[in-house]
This record gives sequence, C-alpha cells and structure tokens, in this order.
Amino acid sequence: MEITYTQNEISEVAEHILTASASNIFLLYGEMGVGKTTLIKEIVKQLGVLELSGSPSFSIVNEYEAKDSVIYHFDFYRISKIEEAYDIGLEDYFFSGNYIFIEWPEKINELLPENANSIYIMKNSNGSRTLKLTSVK
Repeated sequence: MEITYTQNEISEVAEHILTASASNIFLLYGEMGVGKTTLIKEIVKQLGVLELSGSPSFSIVNEYEAKDSVIYHFDFYRISKIEEAYDIGLEDYFFSGNYIFIEWPEKINELLPENANSIYIMKNSNGSRTLKLTSVK
C-alpha cells in the first residue's frame, strides 16, 4: 500500500494502516523529522490510548495503556550497540501479543521478527509525506 498525505489526513492514514496490517508489530523507517512519532501517536490514539507522551528517544520505550491492552513504542535512535536492545528484553515484548511500534528498526536488524509490518515514510518537496506499507498479510 502506498499513500501520499498531508498532516490533515493523518487520521485516515492511521485507519488504513490498521485495516491493512496483519501483524501487531510495526517497523517505521524514515529520516529524522519525517513524522514517524506523529503517525504512531495517531495510530495508538485510534487503538484507544487517551494519554500520550513524546517520542521515547531518551527512555528507549514508552508504554501506553489502552482500554484492554498495553502498547509499546520503541525508539532506537540513541542506542549504540545491539546489546542495549537485548538488555531491555526486547524479544519478550515481541512475544507479548501487544501492539509494538519501533522507530529506527535498522539499528536492531538482527533482532526484528519476520512477521512485522514495515512502514517507510518520505517527506516530499511540497511538505506532504509518502508512506509505503509492506504488510505480512
């Protein structure tokens, strides 16, 4: 699935992503400032999270309480070695059955599960974004 959108259309984009995805694990790729965190915030809002915080850049993971579940949002931008992901027990999160969103997944390539959805976001010259979703569906 490929979508070009503006910030005003992010709710519809989040809805399309949730509908088109077979897995509850999402890997978000894109340059700094392209809108990965903004998109994740909209998706988790649609999953029933009422209180959001910013990108987990400084804590590596944010945990959001939804109505009937927990959602995990990882940001691996600041990790310098793969052992840091092992140290937080990342593999246990993958088998939790909860929604998981990962920014900068390329930093932990060797740990990523095969059943994850990949989302690539690119910023266009007119300010819009183009998103490509590769789902395991």
